[in-house]
Amino acid sequence: MVFFMIHFTKMEFNWFIFIMTIIYFLSALLTIIQLVLVIVPRVRKDKFSTKKQPENPTFFAGIAKFSTPESYAAHLQKISKDPEKVYQLFATQVFSLGKINQYKNIAMKRAILFFVAAITAELIIIMSLAWTIAMGWLQTVSDVGTSIL
Repeated sequence: MVFFMIHFTKMEFNWFIFIMTIIYFLSALLTIIQLVLVIVPRVRKDKFSTKKQPENPTFFAGIAKFSTPESYAAHLQKISKDPEKVYQLFATQVFSLGKINQYKNIAMKRAILFFVAAITAELIIIMSLAWTIAMGWLQTVSDVGTSIL
């Protein structure tokens, strides 16, 4: 991105550079979108279960619904008397975390893929510009060399 900020106005555009620039900016934008999805995953609770479940006190949103630590502790103590309920709460939480992590992993893989595409496009543009400059310089050196002979 720094390359474009510094050299964008100096580049002589042709169709190849134009297409590679579009690929670069699209890939960079998609990378940012995928990284946002890693940070803030969009996972709906209704995907996991069809039946309505009570708020899970092992999940941060469930914990936040209690006004004091004492009320939270009292609720946990009440729930912990039923081993089946405790097992179900933790199983639900572990399952939900697994689904969220799967979603984040997929988004991270896509972000890496788009990042590699953006960097590759940027490097191809740099190499293309360097090749154009080098060819002009080599042509000048070649012309000077033949005029001396």
